[in-house]
Amino acid sequence: MSAHHSARCIFWRPTAPARACLRRSFHTSRPFYVDTGKTPAKLPAADRKGKNGRLAKPKPKGIPGAEAYTEEEIEVLKRWYTPAQLAAVEAGEAAVDPEDLLTQGTLRTDPMAFDYVDDFAEIDPVVDKAVRVPKSNYDPKSRFKNPDEIAQDFGKFVRELPEKPTRLDYIKFRDNMRLTVGKEAAERNPVSSLAPAIPKGLLDRPGVTKKPGEVDIDPAMKRLMRQTGYSRQDILQFKSKVLVQHGVVNQTRMGKIRSVYNLCIAGNGRGLLGIGEGKATEFADARTQAQYNAIRNARPIPRYEDRTIYGDVKVKMGAVEVELMTRPPGFGIRCQSLIFFMCDLAGISDLAARVTRSRNPMNVIKATFHALLNQRIPDEIARGLGKKLVDVRKVYNGSSLS
Repeated sequence: MSAHHSARCIFWRPTAPARACLRRSFHTSRPFYVDTGKTPAKLPAADRKGKNGRLAKPKPKGIPGAEAYTEEEIEVLKRWYTPAQLAAVEAGEAAVDPEDLLTQGTLRTDPMAFDYVDDFAEIDPVVDKAVRVPKSNYDPKSRFKNPDEIAQDFGKFVRELPEKPTRLDYIKFRDNMRLTVGKEAAERNPVSSLAPAIPKGLLDRPGVTKKPGEVDIDPAMKRLMRQTGYSRQDILQFKSKVLVQHGVVNQTRMGKIRSVYNLCIAGNGRGLLGIGEGKATEFADARTQAQYNAIRNARPIPRYEDRTIYGDVKVKMGAVEVELMTRPPGFGIRCQSLIFFMCDLAGISDLAARVTRSRNPMNVIKATFHALLNQRIPDEIARGLGKKLVDVRKVYNGSSLS
C-alpha cells in the first residue's frame, strides 16, 4: 500500500448520509492537531473557533475554580443538593484548573474531531426518563384558534411594539403565542404517554415487582404444582438423582438431531418414589424435565414397619430379572447401586436384591419400581384366604420378624 493510500485512510471523512450514524469513541487525551504543529494553547483566536463559530476560550471569571459561588447561586444549589453533596461539588470543581478549559474544553476542528455535540441540559424522551405531567393539565374542550383570533393576537403584538423593535421581540411573540383556546397548561405542558403511571393492580402480579421474601416460580414448576397438588415447599423436599444419562441421535430429513436422554428418580424418603424420563438438546433442560416427570409419577411404596418390604418379590422385565427380599432390622441395603439409590429415596433401610440375566440399567430401574409397587400386602392375603390379618402376619413375615 502506498503512502498516499495510507494518508487517505487516516484522514478519511464520511459523507453526509453516513455521517449521521457515525460515532467515534470518546477519548480524554489532548486534541491531536494535524494541520499545524502548534499546541492548542498557542493557537491564534481564529484557529480556536469551534464549529458553531464560538470562540473556544474558558468561561469568564466566576466559574468554579476561579471564583467562589455567589450567595444567590448557593441558595439555588441548596434547594437541589444536600450539604454533603454541595461540599462534594465544590471540592470537585475546585480541583479543575481553569487553564485546562482552554486546552481541553475546546470544540475541535481537526480531522479526528467529533461530528456531534450532545446537550445534556435537554431531556431525550427516548433515552431519559420523561417527567410525568399531572392529569389536570388535560382539557377536553380545547380547540385551535381560527384565523380571526390569530389576527387579533398579531394586531395586539403590533400595537404593543416599542419604538425601535428588535428581532428578539418577534422571537418572544413567536414563542409565547398560543395556538389553542382553553386551559393554558393543556398547550404549554400537555399530558404525554411517554411515562405512564404503573397501575396498582400490575404490581401484585408475579414477576412484575416482587414483594419482600417472594421468589419467582418458573412456568414448569407452576404446571407441576397444578397437576400434582403439591406446594412449592413440598416439591423442594423431594430428593432426585439421575441414574442414566447418555446422548441420543434422531435421524431426520434435515440431518441428525442430537439430544440428551436422562432417567431420573425422585422420592421424599417417606414412602413416595417415582421415575421420570427427559430428553432435550441441553443437559440442564433434560435433567429438569426428567426430575419433574419423576415427581409427577411419584407413587406410594408399601413399607413394613417403615423400613423394609412385605415379603419377597420377583419381577421380569425384558431380559432383566429382579428379586427383592425382605430383611430384619439393622441388615441394611445390600444390592447393586441402582436399587440402592431407589430404596434410599423411598425410605427403605433393610433390603436385599438379586439381579439375574441381563443388567440393562434402564430395565433394572423400571423392574425395581414395578416390584416395589406390586408387593403382596398381608391385608390382601388375609382377605383372599378368608382369615383375619392377625392370623396371617406371623406366618407371612416369619417368627423372627413378629
